[in-house]
Amino acid sequence: MSLEIVDSCVSCHACLPLCPSGAISVGDKHLMINKKKCTECEGDYADSQCAAICPIEGAIVDGVTGMACNPPGSLTGIPPHKIEEAMQEMQAR
Repeated sequence: MSLEIVDSCVSCHACLPLCPSGAISVGDKHLMINKKKCTECEGDYADSQCAAICPIEGAIVDGVTGMACNPPGSLTGIPPHKIEEAMQEMQAR
């Protein structure tokens, strides 16, 4: 049971101080999660804090399934198939 930070991470460090198990560190290309330390915040919080704060959709994934913890649309509330339409609407204003 652990999460993983993938290459889309921009190393903003928002998650770094939030990890209750100290599993997040600075890697060569982006932040990394130590799989041996990661508890997915179980016992500390209802939700994984790194995924909750991450501003990059899809940057934090389940280490087993590879599924995004904050998938596309989770931050904006706009489903991915509606993004183009929403962008055109905003630009028209």
